[in-house]
Amino acid sequence: MDAMERVDCIIIGAGVVGLAIARKLAVQGREVVLLEAEDRIGTGISSRNSEVIHAGIYYPQGSLKARLCVAGNRALYAYCADHQVDHRRCGKLIVATDASQVEALRHLQARASANGVDLQWLGAEEALRLEPQLHCTAALHSPSTGIIDSHGLMRALCLEAETAGASVVLKSPVLGGRSTSQGLEVRVGGSEPMTLLARHVFNAAGLGALGVAHAIEGARPSSLPPLPRRFAKGNYFSLTGAAPFSRLVYPIPPLGALGVHLTLDLAGQARFGPDVEWIDREEYGVDPHRADSFYAEVRKYWPGLPDGSLQPAYAGIRPKLHGPGEPMPDFLIQREADHGVPGLVNLLGIESPGLTACLALAEEVAG
Repeated sequence: MDAMERVDCIIIGAGVVGLAIARKLAVQGREVVLLEAEDRIGTGISSRNSEVIHAGIYYPQGSLKARLCVAGNRALYAYCADHQVDHRRCGKLIVATDASQVEALRHLQARASANGVDLQWLGAEEALRLEPQLHCTAALHSPSTGIIDSHGLMRALCLEAETAGASVVLKSPVLGGRSTSQGLEVRVGGSEPMTLLARHVFNAAGLGALGVAHAIEGARPSSLPPLPRRFAKGNYFSLTGAAPFSRLVYPIPPLGALGVHLTLDLAGQARFGPDVEWIDREEYGVDPHRADSFYAEVRKYWPGLPDGSLQPAYAGIRPKLHGPGEPMPDFLIQREADHGVPGLVNLLGIESPGLTACLALAEEVAG
């Protein structure tokens, strides 16, 4: 590329959302350059999550999370079937482990119904017929929840985007940009620094999206959330033996998270997490001593969890726009009317259910 190449559309970040947007635009016949800071696609938050296809249960009616999760759920199952992406519609149980949680479970059922999601109410005996090792007083069964090979999904999206003409440029971190009369100048670092001039820029940089947004000159400062002072890390532990569950199991969610839940990968391996650990810098080590709190949480719904059966697996960091003890905000999608920069779309705070919603997010911003 020359020093100031003109392009139609730039997407920043080759995670699942950026790839979905690139695929959508390229298939439409648009000129697309996808910039990724790392040396591979999908090495950030897209590869450090539970790989769950969510149903749309937890989010307030009318929110972007609710609408895009429900639409994304349907679109994702169809995409996986059409493109041979490994997945399984295994279902999940959300459980009340004592009588004091039953009201919260009813509230979740009502919220899901308002979002157009059907859940089946189960008494304790009905739930145990599905999962005999489970302990609960009541449960909600979500048949449209599933699991997915997130890397397989990203490979499929990337292949389709490139086949349609998109250019995926690795090791190309975006350093900043500015609005000009001719379009958006985007400064790109790496071994071959360059400046690109684009008509449209989609900032889907995941954990780095807020930093990118602050680095683009011309945005109204009051329009952008402040850069985070702390990071919301989520740790995962895996089960050393075989899991006696065929469905996912989720507790009643605490404030700002979904609780330490049991998920399965496509090989049937069980893992637990994520918890919430607020940290001061970005790092991904898993402290083995955190297993103590995991045993206590998991045994509320699986009393038979054997001693010594949890081992550190991996960790991720959520791109949160809020701090400890604060409720979860909605996805934040900003356009010119929001920040004042023509041609720029910021996708901020795209945490769970961002993976499920990726195709619907692409439709929302590029359709």
